[in-house]
Amino acid sequence: MKAIILSAGQGSRLGHMVDDRPKCLIDFNGRTLLDRQLDTLEANGVNEAVVVTGFHDDTIEEALAKRTGGPSVRTIFNPFYKVADNTGSLYMAREELQGDCLIWNGDTLVSTALMRKVVANDRSGICVTVDRKDSYDDDDMKVIREPDSGRLRAIGKRISEGVNAESIGLLAFRSGGAEQFRGAIEEAMRTSEGTTIWYLRVIHHLAQSGEVWTLDIKGEEWGEVDFPPDVEAARELTARWDAEAKAAVA
Repeated sequence: MKAIILSAGQGSRLGHMVDDRPKCLIDFNGRTLLDRQLDTLEANGVNEAVVVTGFHDDTIEEALAKRTGGPSVRTIFNPFYKVADNTGSLYMAREELQGDCLIWNGDTLVSTALMRKVVANDRSGICVTVDRKDSYDDDDMKVIREPDSGRLRAIGKRISEGVNAESIGLLAFRSGGAEQFRGAIEEAMRTSEGTTIWYLRVIHHLAQSGEVWTLDIKGEEWGEVDFPPDVEAARELTARWDAEAKAAVA
């Protein structure tokens, strides 16, 4: 399995923390966000990663050059990161959308146990990893799914009724799902709004005419880094993960 990590954006909502580096290089207890993502992939047998870069791509290249071990990593530069949303990043990486692969937002941390469930899930086609909670806010990528079958019916931030899950920014593609998504990305980028939409809008449209599935990881741990308070929360989370990992091998 291969992972495509979307790390082209600046993350301007984090303020001065990203003046001179993309948010995937923010430090979390001695490891950058990107390092932790690659470590999680390695721990789950994913030995190939493609990182889509943009803002301060040179700093990402330098950071990757210092890594030893882990997945084989290569980068793809998205020159349109300032004017195109993450659908543009996937368009630049569309040649990678084939076979079994993951798409992972570059601002999301997940536990090793959570990634294990995603990698072990053998659902064919397109599968969106989701979590559930009591209520959802405006910034959540809200989901409507069939509780029994797990089929996705709708996904988007503007959904107001019937929401019963949220996307955590991690998708898996198997058995032709990546190729189907690639075709939809290419078609979306030919529309007038192509550079302004998120790739999950493309997933939403696919779900209206075909089968898109969800994987419920309720109870597993993850964190998204969008705002300054998220950084502190993620540092506390990763510190606990590190302590638990040390205790497990002691």
